[in-house]
Amino acid sequence: MASRLSCAKVLGFVRTLNTKMPLEPEGEESNFRRCLTTLDLVGLGVGSTLGGGVYVLTGEVARNVAGPSIIISFLVAAVASVFAGLCYAEFGARVPKTGSAYLYCYVTVGEVWAFVTGWNLLLSYVIGTSSVAKAWTGTFDDLLDNVIAKTLAEHAPMDSPGLAPYPDFFAAGLIMLLAVILSYGVKESAVLSTVFTAVNVAVLFFIIIAGFIKGDISNWHISQETILNATRQMENMTSAQNETVDFGVGGFFPFGFDGTLAGAATCFYAFVGFDCIATTGEEVKNPQKAIPLGIVASLLICLLAYLGVSAALTFMMPYYLLDSHSPLPVALEYVGWEPAKYAVAVGSLCALSTSLLGVMYPMPRVLFAMARDGLLFSPLCYMSSRQSPVLATLSSGAVAGKAAVLHRVTDDEASFMVLLFDLKALVDMSSIGTIFAYTLVAVCILILRYKEETSFVHRSDPFTVMGLLRPPSQPTYRTSKNVNIVTIVVLVLVIILSVLLSEAVDCLRKREFWSVLFASVLMLALVLAVLLIWRQPQSTTRAAFMVPCVPVIPVLSALINTYLMVQLGGETWISYAVWMAVGLIIYFGYGVRYSVQQQRMLNIATVNNNVVHAAA
Repeated sequence: MASRLSCAKVLGFVRTLNTKMPLEPEGEESNFRRCLTTLDLVGLGVGSTLGGGVYVLTGEVARNVAGPSIIISFLVAAVASVFAGLCYAEFGARVPKTGSAYLYCYVTVGEVWAFVTGWNLLLSYVIGTSSVAKAWTGTFDDLLDNVIAKTLAEHAPMDSPGLAPYPDFFAAGLIMLLAVILSYGVKESAVLSTVFTAVNVAVLFFIIIAGFIKGDISNWHISQETILNATRQMENMTSAQNETVDFGVGGFFPFGFDGTLAGAATCFYAFVGFDCIATTGEEVKNPQKAIPLGIVASLLICLLAYLGVSAALTFMMPYYLLDSHSPLPVALEYVGWEPAKYAVAVGSLCALSTSLLGVMYPMPRVLFAMARDGLLFSPLCYMSSRQSPVLATLSSGAVAGKAAVLHRVTDDEASFMVLLFDLKALVDMSSIGTIFAYTLVAVCILILRYKEETSFVHRSDPFTVMGLLRPPSQPTYRTSKNVNIVTIVVLVLVIILSVLLSEAVDCLRKREFWSVLFASVLMLALVLAVLLIWRQPQSTTRAAFMVPCVPVIPVLSALINTYLMVQLGGETWISYAVWMAVGLIIYFGYGVRYSVQQQRMLNIATVNNNVVHAAA
């Protein structure tokens, strides 16, 4: 009897971890001010996505990975990003509330997964904020001949191992200034972001025009002989450092199509940032239409900008001469437009400013949503008289500001987040956090689309082959469970395929029989699983925007995101595990006890029991 009671308690506790939040929780009211328009969302999305990467990433990928075919890399990366963007857009139309992927998981797969997703997002935002702030101050200091760096290094040196040579008070001050602006009001912040974004887009448009005026199409089909001569010259210059030089074979695909795909994997991160739009659900005038439109329009504008800049850059000068750190100023100087580099500097600062605002904007809103639901500390959901989450904003700004003060700008830097993590690991951890959220949102779309209709519930025969092949015309408990089970199978197949494609690319390239056979069997199994899901009836509940080609697009999104996560190193996963361990300690120590949704469920159960006893 005691063992049965213990098992019952354990099962009950596990069920509470999977508690789902209703779309309209009883007694919950929004305290945010609905003041944002679709234009504000587009400005916020473009500003957050089209950050400083366009001024650096294009040169690095074109020179070392893809050559002129970088435009194909960006196109492939954009398609992969659009898959994730479409999933976010549908949830934005269905669940127009603050919380982004955290909330989407809460209403679909349950509380513990929602907390994990929210904790991942917070990791991404903190690291992103401190890193972008450091990049902003570095770019600004370059215009001043590094006066700030020299002064702080002379008067406030830090000799501790792992820390920066000097405390970057400028970066911390910038973060706190923007935190105060965000605390003052969302409309003012959105206007500021839109202005900076407009300047950035204007500068990029100028660069694109310059590239097509001064460019030379011959730079897209450089001969192999020219490449060999350039390689010999570079090897002679770098022979003392024993560096290897690889400029490819020339032409449009100098590093082959493999290089183009490798460039696409890197360029994918250039489109990260649009998800900040999804956190505006309670601050938009017409969220069901504005959020999907804002996400899709932002991704389209960013794609055009990246394609135009990368094409202009490779037009202006040979790809092997591009500078990996400052490609645009060097390219403009190469074509004789040296004064234009100051316009690039202004555009770069505006891009970094909007990127910083974009990464700081969603962080306090995720904190607020988690605190409002009782999973984090309740003071964080305090709202000011101007209907802004002021404590969450200032707290997140203070944490990110402290990180910016202490962390280094070299590859082996460490931040305040304990000296266990270097910068590369932290940036990779940030990537895990974002891509993990993308993956879960794609899975949640599958679950939501095939959820049973409350008016047509049939609980018998939870899983049969015939039920999969000949399902009823409306989603039922049975068909919903079938989809959930097949979705788990899909995730397992996706993970195995991602590992196989990551670790056995050489084997597949050599067409080794067993590797090709194993990959083919897995792909066939994945296709069959997708077909089984497609055979099930979808929910008849419509939304202002819905992902097309379900379940294909969500599965493709999950596959791409999982493959990118597998590419990250083992040390990153160890560091990530430490971060997640800290989060789970907070959840099981605090969140489980103070969860608002679990308290609602307990109150409902108590009322039902009282009704039963009264009837008896």
